[in-house]
Amino acid sequence: MSSLTILLQRACLRFALLPVPPLRAPLRSPRRPLGLPRRSAMSSSAASRLSHIVAAAGGAAGESSEPPAAAAAASGLAQEDDDLSSAMMGYRLPPKEIQDIVDAPPLPVLSFSPSKDKILFLKRRALPPLSDLAKPEEKLAGVRIDGYSNTRSRMSFYTGIGIHKLMDDGTLGPEKVVHGYPEGARINFVTWSQDGRHLSFSVRVDEEDNTSGKLRLWIADVESGEARPLFKSPEIYLNAIFDSFVWVNNSTLLVCTIPLSRGAPPQKPSVPSGPKIQSNETSNVVQVRTFQDLLKDEYDADLFDYYATSQLVLASFDGTVKPIGPPAVYTSIDPSPDDKYLMISSIHRPYSYIVPCGRFPKKVELWTVDGEFIRELCDLPLAEDIPIATSSVRKGKRSIYWRPDKPAMLYWVETQDCGDAKVEVSPRDIVYMENAEPINGEQPEILHKLDLRYAGTSWCDESLALVYESWYKTRKTRTWVISPDKKDVSPRILFDRSSEDVYSDPGSPMLRRTAMGTYVIAKVKKQDENTYILLNGMGATPEGNVPFLDLFDINTGSKERIWQSDKEKYYETVVALMSDKTDGELPLEKLKILTSKESKTENTQYYLQIWPEKKQVQITDFPHPYPQLASLYKEMIRYQRKDGVQLTATLYLPPGYDPSQDGPLPCLVWSYPGEFKSKDAAGQVRGSPNEFPGIGATSPLLWLARGFAILSGPTIPIIGEGDEEANDRYVEQLVTSAEAAVEEVVRRGVAHPDKIAVGGHSYGAFMTANLLAHAPHLFCCGIARSGAYNRTLTPFGFQNEDRTLWEATNTYVEMSPFMSANKIKKPILLIHGEQDNNSGTLTMQSDRFFNALKGHGALSRLVILPFESHGYSARESIMHVLWETDRWLQKYCLSGSSKTDSDSVADTENKTVSASGGGAPCEGPEAEGFSSMQRSLLWEDGLTTY
Repeated sequence: MSSLTILLQRACLRFALLPVPPLRAPLRSPRRPLGLPRRSAMSSSAASRLSHIVAAAGGAAGESSEPPAAAAAASGLAQEDDDLSSAMMGYRLPPKEIQDIVDAPPLPVLSFSPSKDKILFLKRRALPPLSDLAKPEEKLAGVRIDGYSNTRSRMSFYTGIGIHKLMDDGTLGPEKVVHGYPEGARINFVTWSQDGRHLSFSVRVDEEDNTSGKLRLWIADVESGEARPLFKSPEIYLNAIFDSFVWVNNSTLLVCTIPLSRGAPPQKPSVPSGPKIQSNETSNVVQVRTFQDLLKDEYDADLFDYYATSQLVLASFDGTVKPIGPPAVYTSIDPSPDDKYLMISSIHRPYSYIVPCGRFPKKVELWTVDGEFIRELCDLPLAEDIPIATSSVRKGKRSIYWRPDKPAMLYWVETQDCGDAKVEVSPRDIVYMENAEPINGEQPEILHKLDLRYAGTSWCDESLALVYESWYKTRKTRTWVISPDKKDVSPRILFDRSSEDVYSDPGSPMLRRTAMGTYVIAKVKKQDENTYILLNGMGATPEGNVPFLDLFDINTGSKERIWQSDKEKYYETVVALMSDKTDGELPLEKLKILTSKESKTENTQYYLQIWPEKKQVQITDFPHPYPQLASLYKEMIRYQRKDGVQLTATLYLPPGYDPSQDGPLPCLVWSYPGEFKSKDAAGQVRGSPNEFPGIGATSPLLWLARGFAILSGPTIPIIGEGDEEANDRYVEQLVTSAEAAVEEVVRRGVAHPDKIAVGGHSYGAFMTANLLAHAPHLFCCGIARSGAYNRTLTPFGFQNEDRTLWEATNTYVEMSPFMSANKIKKPILLIHGEQDNNSGTLTMQSDRFFNALKGHGALSRLVILPFESHGYSARESIMHVLWETDRWLQKYCLSGSSKTDSDSVADTENKTVSASGGGAPCEGPEAEGFSSMQRSLLWEDGLTTY
């Protein structure tokens, strides 16, 4: 992963992401809208807050002489002490001090205009109600569809748009509110026109019966703020199942619409026409992971076609509407940089019942901008047989994009190993390029050959492009310098390093916007007339990240650091290049960049840095989202595992806590395991001690408000060196890492050794259950959310494990806490969304694990959240999750009752109680309470990078 990609992920936690497009993957069209990400309750608010929180809980908090933990326990346990059953209790609310944090209004999303002279403030609401999630949805081919609105279900939205002018002195002008759309409108896909004079966005209004309204396309004049529907006809609606619309020029959009001829949805036959049959009489080897929401029968396939089929329409400001092409399941519409061509992607039958729609047969065609067919670029067959080995890919052409530095030139990559990472071949991938309309039968030109897996290209001009390749098994990553249009210049390796070695990351090139609206590597010229590029890096060091901006000579490799974050108090990052209004080389003395700045107690603000004086001008002045929580204690701590591996964690302590007076606190350890190829890489420090602590809607940091110490993200490295697979010693390394973390917080005197709880989400829940099974001496109780506990139910790989159950039977069994349910003696709280669609973590995992625990008399509780998926969204669900978690911690951690309770089931192997019933993609850390949703985002021209 590139340093800028990591930087952008961390920016998620700080209110914003800007328009810096992904550097190691081809860019999408800058004129394409991207909707607001679906609100996940595992969402991070990029804002922190910790002051005199216990006081906020119950009136005279500030006057209490009790230590924080005691005061929190008194207020929490007084509310209930029964064994509450889910059938009787309904949704509950956590203590007020937690509610106030979660209910704090979110800060707006920010978006710069193409010329960087205006900023949009996109307003958002707080957590959605459960009624939003309860709306009917269709689960088809891996996609969840709101049939009423004909878009993805559970889609979040904006509630309003404000426009601010960025003045010459860097300050913001008064807000101009976009107006004219209906009251209560739900706004999505906000996009700037190429000249920045107009906005386009979708509007939907819920019907009186609370069903979703269909999406209409609106445009707004930026100067006046006045908005109007683009289509005069009220019968033309957006189809936003896949793509939605894209600017073709400054007054015309290409729109995916619901076909006017479409009738009622197909009806499910009351009597099936025959059995459901799948066959492999050809003896093909087809190994797939446990995908969710797949097609089940021909009726599902018909329903998928019904909702996903679009009619493409060219619509102009003057009211002209022109349908182009036949109705089809279009998944991507991408105009060429010169606006003369359209690259159109679609999927078609035969469909599959075992893989999602991303693997359905895919056709890519080239049309003129008026819809005239030119040629077919590829028609890829159904891809059910992509090997499960990491770094395996689809056969045929992939990653087909326009060169951003050329008017109409395509590039793509083709695998030479049939997509199978286990096949040894050289080269492994070949990158090609070709004009949109080849002249005189010219053949595609080979741009570069790669021995690792292609990982993207950053384009500059005819003399410079950077091509990336990587290989997961070895963690090797290379950056090549090529001259795309100069055949006499040989490619050369610029960087060759381990992707795990964050200390050696040189940074990624900054991009500038071209006159065509695309993004290319920015070239900078100094007074010595030499040409440089700008490398933006996270600056990982043993003391934490210190982001930087280097002036880098691509020919000699020499570099000059022209900007670096303050490292004493603040954490600053370079977010975007602001001086990119013109093509050509940028004089260094005219450089202007956007930076973010934050500290442990000060939330993120944005600044302009202006050369040559490096003048700093503050743009934003966001209030602290949670002033009552502004003074938490945060420290990045270092300690050592018994095998010598250096580990890192972030320790948080409640405001006002004094170890000498208050003594050890109850402690919640919240983490997520990671895999590494070397001990040195596992021991490197990631993150900064000065970053602003982000508290999401279900973040463990909420329990600072209840008087707990929080050990967040302690490194849980699972290391597989050489030919060893990391998971072969998973349990051993998990336990020794946890032991080191617990010993450290106890040694510091901040955590009571008998009052340490452990928790995690997704793969962190899997970790939690394993620790309670194999390290019961460390923890008094556990909280496991949306986990997978029986790896035999994911037999064709999970997380980064690419061996099958039959190839690594012992590993699958030994790693599965389900198989060790008889060993779990400490209280465990299981929480799961009823409609989890994440690969591997189907809701059945928690159901069966709970039954196994109950069958051995383990003190356990299972909470299934109606309508929720892998991450939790609805306010009712989130508040209840927090109530359940708080109750569990107060009862089994703070009160110390878990020891007695667990002792009572010590011999349950010999005591059987009859009972009936019970209460990778990777299982990614994006669902943790720290990162999936920001309190504010930053993006540009419809380009987001989250």
